[in-house]
Amino acid sequence: MNRLWLLMAAIMMGIALGGRLALALELTRVTVGPATFQVEMARTVEERARGLMFRRELPRDRGMLFVQAPGPAAFWMKNTYIALDLLYFDADGRLLQIEAGVLPCVTPTCPVYPSATATVRYVLEINAGEAARRGIRVGDQLRLE
Repeated sequence: MNRLWLLMAAIMMGIALGGRLALALELTRVTVGPATFQVEMARTVEERARGLMFRRELPRDRGMLFVQAPGPAAFWMKNTYIALDLLYFDADGRLLQIEAGVLPCVTPTCPVYPSATATVRYVLEINAGEAARRGIRVGDQLRLE
């Protein structure tokens, strides 16, 4: 019972700190074309819904990889304070689309960034400008290591 209270207190502290608490932070190495990132995996509905919301910073070599059943994908930047590049991949890991420089949104109405196809399996969020800076291009392969 004490461990449960400690875990709950740690989670609440992490929320209060804007998600910066590295509680059991598990990073996975991914490569896209010539670039490598350490990413947090967003596999559950709850993880995908929260995404990078409320984060104030993201190191240049980090990101978040969203994993979903193949289908259409749509992202918005509600309560996201970091400008991002959104990279959409199919089930084979082929980069289909890049939404570059998506701006933060803290207003009640935020734009939606839908995938151009209905075959998206993965979406990688990285800092805005990183895709261009690192030479990532449509058609590049996503590799989980």
